[in-house]
Formats: sequence, structure tokens, C-alpha cells
Amino acid sequence: MDAQKPLNNQPPSPIEDTTDNAPNMGGGLPVIQYWAEHTLSPEGPKLWQTLLHKSACLSCAWGTGGQKGGFTNEVGETLQRCMKSVEAISAEIQPAVPLSVFEQRPLSALQQLTSLEADRLGRLSVPLIHRAGSDRYERIGWDEIYQIAESAFRQPPERVASYSSGRSSNEAAFLLQLLIRTLGSNNLADCSDLCHSPSTVGLKQMFGSGTSMVSLENLKKADCVVLIGSNAPANHPRLMNELIQLRERGGKVIVVNPVVEVGLVKFASPAFPIKSLLTGSEIASLYLQLAPGSDVALFVGIQKALLEKGLVREDYLQAHTENWQNVLEQAKNTNWDTIISTCGVSQTEIEAAAQIIGTSKGVVFAWAMGITQHDNGVDNVYSIANTALLTGNAGKEGAGTMPIRGHSNVQGFGSMGVVVTDRLKQEIQEALEKLLGRSLSRVPGYDTRALIEAADAGQIDTLICVGGNLYAANPDSTQAKRALGKINTIIYLATKPNLGHFHGLAQQTTIIIPVFNRFENPHKTTTESGNNFVRLNDEGKTHLTNADLISEVEFLTKLAQRLLGDYPVNWRKLQDTQYIRQLIAKTIPGYEKIGTIDQTQAEFTIDGRIFTQPKFATPSGKAKMFVTPLPQLQLPSAADFGIPESIPSLVLTLMTGRSYSQHNTVVYKPGDRYRGMPHRNCILMHADDVERAGFHEHQQVTVQGDAGKLENVEIILGSVRPGSALMFYPEVNVIFKARIDKRSGTPAFKRVPVVVYAG
Repeated sequence: MDAQKPLNNQPPSPIEDTTDNAPNMGGGLPVIQYWAEHTLSPEGPKLWQTLLHKSACLSCAWGTGGQKGGFTNEVGETLQRCMKSVEAISAEIQPAVPLSVFEQRPLSALQQLTSLEADRLGRLSVPLIHRAGSDRYERIGWDEIYQIAESAFRQPPERVASYSSGRSSNEAAFLLQLLIRTLGSNNLADCSDLCHSPSTVGLKQMFGSGTSMVSLENLKKADCVVLIGSNAPANHPRLMNELIQLRERGGKVIVVNPVVEVGLVKFASPAFPIKSLLTGSEIASLYLQLAPGSDVALFVGIQKALLEKGLVREDYLQAHTENWQNVLEQAKNTNWDTIISTCGVSQTEIEAAAQIIGTSKGVVFAWAMGITQHDNGVDNVYSIANTALLTGNAGKEGAGTMPIRGHSNVQGFGSMGVVVTDRLKQEIQEALEKLLGRSLSRVPGYDTRALIEAADAGQIDTLICVGGNLYAANPDSTQAKRALGKINTIIYLATKPNLGHFHGLAQQTTIIIPVFNRFENPHKTTTESGNNFVRLNDEGKTHLTNADLISEVEFLTKLAQRLLGDYPVNWRKLQDTQYIRQLIAKTIPGYEKIGTIDQTQAEFTIDGRIFTQPKFATPSGKAKMFVTPLPQLQLPSAADFGIPESIPSLVLTLMTGRSYSQHNTVVYKPGDRYRGMPHRNCILMHADDVERAGFHEHQQVTVQGDAGKLENVEIILGSVRPGSALMFYPEVNVIFKARIDKRSGTPAFKRVPVVVYAG
């Protein structure tokens, strides 16, 4: 058999766009148009005031803002704001939701809203309660809120839990975990459990640190970036500036993605108005369009090619790694036919990638949820990091592993200890036990998926959600709604309404507490970027008049004081966030400088995470390598879904993803101009699959998974790999159950078997 050709259908050249609906490059003049429409509109003055406020961006974790100013990144570069930032701010400076929306509209009507419509209701400005037996929310006073909350949190600790997202601050995160752990619970679920945990788990085992080992400064010294499973033009547009600059200095970008994202082929950045904005900048030097979920096979193939080309750094491996011989043995003994038939990328392309990686001076391996949201997500991370180590691209300037975080402070929540027990750093555990004067509970605690399962089994009485949208973020929306409905009391802290407030109702009492956002907080806060840089955010002021808002810090400290008195700290004193920062400095390794940040105003890179020498934070100082088994990627048949042969149908691998104008579960626009998808109920398919099934573009079909189906779904042709398809999260979550990576708890959102059929 010819190993130069894949055994399954190889897609057409990935640079070829198969739809007429999408633009020919990302970014460009539409971004300028968007900025003009919003900044010159009636909201413009407030928008500009917020953009210039000294606080970290509300959108992704790429680090803009802080004390250097709203448009400045951590290395001092200006013009570092993107359209995603404007979208997030614009949503936060909406007027208040009229109280009549809640008091006069039954929940049955609010449950008909889309994510976009819920967000467009405006800002939450008064506390609300839904009581069992009522069909709507009503206003509630603070005395009753604290009475209900105090009673709810006096339940047995194993029946108390929290869920959080990265929109809040390090200070709120630290208080949350301290409160929950002092109560005796370790049920600290976080949105990162659904997205980033495989990176944290895998990298910590390999390098002793679960975050990026690459600073922004070091990224600028790389001459190659391997970007895997990321739609950066839509979700992290400022990363595109770094890729543009890398290409301009002669570097290479290898993109690995089952979908050809046009912005990863060419991107026009407003940050470079002369050399990039009008004509666009070439991004991908090589684009590998693999089968969804086959990343391990691809990287084992790259390792095999490196070995055959003599590009493996055995001297580096011997000096700085463990278990490298077994990893090389796997690559050597895995035959090319198996590799190619699994990943669907030709040997020629794999060898080309290996040649670039093996001959570059400094390679940064960057990835996002296209890698982590699989039932073998940790193996995916291992395989990428193994490849970095085989070529000596870890522990030196301009090289290393760089997981890309989505939420603006999701990494900070992990740093503050908002994790289940088995992922809590030993140093944090010891510091907390010293503070408490006793041992922490050794019950592991529930991560997000375990929390849903426990709630569904009737094992949770009380839940507090600090931001996020627990209902909509989970697979199997029917189960999520049912599970939340078995919890006695749920308290949501939020700035805006979301679908979870209407569908994620508790059995007895649901409370929505309106909180200040980051640029409105009456006290200073800090956040952490995805490259381990800590930002200091100034105080602010809300635009809302006659609003009854509270900060997360104030609510958590008042609740803690009522529950715990002055144990183990003076909770009232911690309403001044500088005292929280002093406590963080004594508790969180690498965060010592935060204790004096109020005096110094000096933002900083967290100690012990950026590796520029091949000495890692493991007991031996060496990186530990892991053998990664190739995944088995068989799909069920249409009959397995109960579809008879008489109905035209096609079984595909579905990837769930966010649209161009979307932040996590929050939708800002219904369509996706990059992919040519005009609304939310679309499925992006390859023309060959559509023809093979006897369908046609714009036909309405049914898409069915193992938990449900969506009807009247419009087919859109696009540059997705044959045999796979893409639909929008969170709407599509209703059709599939959670297949979990057992080591990290993360669900497989990026490889969902579905059947598509007419009718």
C-alpha cells in the first residue's frame, strides 16, 4: 500500500475555500466599520471611557489593559484592542433591564429567548428571586437574601458546591475557595473543567506547571508557531498580530485544524494599517486539515518523521527528560499506514511539518479547545509536548508549550485554588491548613461534570455560581436542566441575564444577584493573563442609575462573616481587597509580589512558570514524557441512531464551536461571516458529503445525536474536512451526551457522532 496517500478521503487543498459566502481573509475593513459604528454611536463616549480604563480586557486571556492603559499589552505595545473587546464592553454598558421584564413576563416566555435575546435585555440592576410554585422572578431585599443564603450554606458540606467563570477577579476567586473549603467542602467546579483542564493536568504531570511556559516577550523570539485546534481570528484576534510579525521576520506558522478558518490563511490586522489592513497578511505556511480527534496520530507521525530525518535531539532528551526512550519507540514502531489512516493527513505533509519544526531555532506549540475538548484530551496535550521535547523546544527562549486560555481570568481562578482537591497544589494546601489550623477535607470534590451528575442524583442542596452559565455550557442540556432543578437553592452572581437564569432553576429558591463588572468595581482587583502576567485593575463606577448592585467581594465576605464569624480570618477586613492580596501573597506560590502591588503598582509575571532553561518544576527537574495511544475513531451507523435505510442519511463527526461574534455562551450576533453561516441553526458541511448523501446546500435537515435532535437545520457548504461538520455551541449541546476524558473531567465537544437526514 502506498504510504504517501491517506487511506480515507483526503480533503482538497486547504487553502481552497469551498463556499462563496465567506470572505477571503479575516479581520480587515469590517472590523474598522464595526469600531466606527459603535464608537461614533450614542454609546460611544461611555465605550471610549471604558476602553481607556485601566483594567484588563473582559474578553479573552491575552492580557490587554491593566495599569499600562486600556490599549497596551504586557510588553508595552499599543493599539492592542480588538473587536471582541468592544463587543464585550458594549454588552456591559447597556441600560438596566426594566423590572417589568421579570415581574410581568412568565418564565415560560423568558425560556423562549435565545442567548442573544437574553443578553440584549440589558444589565441586571436589582436582586431577583424565583420561589417554588411561582411562574416568574420578583424583586427581593438584601436581608432576605442573606437569611436564605445563610440557611442554604449550613447544609452538610458535601452537599454544598460552587461554580465559577473567568469574568471575575483573583480576589473574588480566592475568597470563594476559602469560603467553600472552610465550610468543609471541596466542590469547587469551574468553567475551565469544561475547556482547559486537559492542559492543566497534562502539563503539570510533564513539567510541574499547568500553564504556558511561554511569555509574550518570548513568543516574539520564536521563528515557528504550531497552532493547533484554535480559531484565533474569532476568539483571540490579538494573537494574530504576533503571527503576522513572526511571518514578517521570516518565521513559519503551521496550522492544524479540521476546518479551514479563513483568518488563519490570511488576516488583515488594524494594528498594522499600512502593511496589513487592506491587503491582508499571510498566516499559514502549512495547513494540516486532519480528522477531528486524530491529533495524537498526527503528532506521533511528526515524531516518526523527525526520527527518520535525524532531527530528534537525543542529547537534550538524555539530559532533561524522563521516559523518552519509550516515546521514541512508539513513534518508530507505529507504521505510516496506521498514522495516515487515522489522521487523514498525507505522509508528505507530515514530513513537511516535521522538517519545519526540526530545523527551526525556536518553536512555540500553541493550542486551544480543539485539542482539549476530547475524551483523550490529556493524551493530545502529551503528544504535543512530547514533540516539543523531542526537538529541544522546551525550556529555552522563543520556544515551549503555550495553551491558549479563553476567558479573561479563567487561569487566575485556577491559580487561586478554585480546583478540586487532587488538582490543588501542595503548597496551597499546606498554607490553607496552616490558616485554618486543621487539615482540609480529603474528599476529592466535584468538578463541573461531576457536579452535574451529583445534582442529577439529588446529592446537592446548595449551589453558588460566580458568573458563568452552568446550564448552557454543558452537554445534554436536558440533563443539565433536570439536574439543576433538583438543587434546593441556587444563587447566581451575574451582570446580565443568560439562559441559565431561565432554564437552570432550583427546586425551591433561585436568586440572581446583580454585581459590578470589572471596570465598575469600587475597589482594585487583579486578573491573570494566559501568559502568566498579573494585571492590576483600577476602581470604577457604574453607568447604571438607581441600581442596587454589589461586588462579588462584598457579597462573599458578608456571607462568610455570617456563616463563620471571624474564623479563620476577619472577613469584614477583607472587603478592602488589598488585604486579600496580602493573604494571596502568603498562600499562592509565585504570587508573592501581589502583596505589595498596591504600593508598587508593579504588574508582574508569576514566578516559576516561564521556563527559559531546561530545568522544570518537577521533583527531578526533568520533563516527564508519556506514551500516547492512537485513538480509535470509528463512527456508529445510521441504524445505530434508529434511522432506517429508506431515509437518506449520513453519519458525520460533529464539532461544536463558537461563532465569530460570540464569547463562550454569550452570542453577540446570530451568524458567522467568516464561515458564511447566516444564523445559529446551520450545519457546516463539505460539498462532497452533501453530494454523497443526495442533499443540497440550504436544504433543511435533521441532525441527531445520542441525546436528542435539532430539526430544520440549514446546510451550509464550507471548508470543513469531509466526514465532519460544525454547528454552534451552546444551541447544539441539547443533542449529545457527555463523553468524558477521565483524567481531566472534560467533555468531548469536538468529536460528536451524529446522523444527518432529510425530514
